[in-house]
Amino acid sequence: MIGDVMVKKQMQKDVKNYRDIGIDANPPQEVCDDESCPWHGHAKIRGRIFEGEVVSTKMQKSVVVQWGYIKKVKKYKRYMRAKTRVIAHLPPCLKVNEGDKVRIGETRPISKAKAFVVFEVLSKQ
Repeated sequence: MIGDVMVKKQMQKDVKNYRDIGIDANPPQEVCDDESCPWHGHAKIRGRIFEGEVVSTKMQKSVVVQWGYIKKVKKYKRYMRAKTRVIAHLPPCLKVNEGDKVRIGETRPISKAKAFVVFEVLSKQ
């Protein structure tokens, strides 16, 4: 009986093919060899975390994520809608299309324009 439990635990360790990123998120099912992947590479998520919608997937290994917020205009004593667009790195282990909801986290600068990485797909469209 005790031997069976130890064998099951060893099998569970073998199945786990990702590292702990320190955030409650669902890991991807696929495995990749990307150095900038938080699950399978060396990228560490630090700083800010945002949820947004993918609006463009035309770049290689990158996506444009957009989210909206409400901003107060002091002069007119009213509120206006605004949006933020961020370019984020997309690891090959995550499959994303336009319109999907994703979570991105801040990491070290990957390129001139990229300092965020996609680490979880919340919902598919």
